[in-house]
Amino acid sequence: MTIALALLFGTIIGVLLGLLGGGGSILAVPALVYAVGLDMAQAIPVSLLVIGIASAVGALPKVRARHVEWRLAAVFAAAGIPATFAGSALGSHLPQSALLLGFAAVMVLAGVRMLREDGSTGTACDTAGGIDWQRCAPRSIPAGATVGLLTGLFGVGGGFLIIPALVLMLGVEMPVAVGTSLLIIVANSAAGVVSHLQGLHINWTVAAAFAATATTASLAAGHLGTRLYTGRLQRWFAVLVFAVAAFVVVDTLWLR
Repeated sequence: MTIALALLFGTIIGVLLGLLGGGGSILAVPALVYAVGLDMAQAIPVSLLVIGIASAVGALPKVRARHVEWRLAAVFAAAGIPATFAGSALGSHLPQSALLLGFAAVMVLAGVRMLREDGSTGTACDTAGGIDWQRCAPRSIPAGATVGLLTGLFGVGGGFLIIPALVLMLGVEMPVAVGTSLLIIVANSAAGVVSHLQGLHINWTVAAAFAATATTASLAAGHLGTRLYTGRLQRWFAVLVFAVAAFVVVDTLWLR
């Protein structure tokens, strides 16, 4: 039964990932905790495994198209990987209820980002005329560290924060921001998986079932998503994220 649920919800998460991009992964941890029956300590590395594999697959065509700013990805990863290990260490000392409530807050933040439409862009790391690192580094390093901390704590890829940071704060064009974000997520997710594995028993059959179906469904839905208008779907998904966040809060505070 557990394997069947992992296959089912892996498929659902994969479809959301393919249609909406990284934002779909925000439901991976709740699905693993409430549907598959894992605790947070097990759900976080499994979620990161799925996010990392799906992001790596998604990054390949971006790399081939040269829609990647390697230097910014390296800066974000250099700041994010140590923060990922720090977030994992911090999370190991927190009760599951605190992690669930914190994750619910992150879900609300992700939902708000999905609903906002802002056409403005920053200029600090505008790559058209070469990066001005004196202006770019003071913004990109804290942004990378923040994303890494959230990755280690809650098992989220952080695309809902990375892309706005790259576009709105740093002035990176959207196609390049998406490709760069995927590389950053791969690096942080790999660090997160490693940081959570020590002393932890994971049901690798469940993890493999969830990851395989999520990745396959993501690829299939990604091809479909290029022919669909996803704006309305993203708004409905944001509402779903808010509803799941509310359920997590109610379940943690009053039902457990």
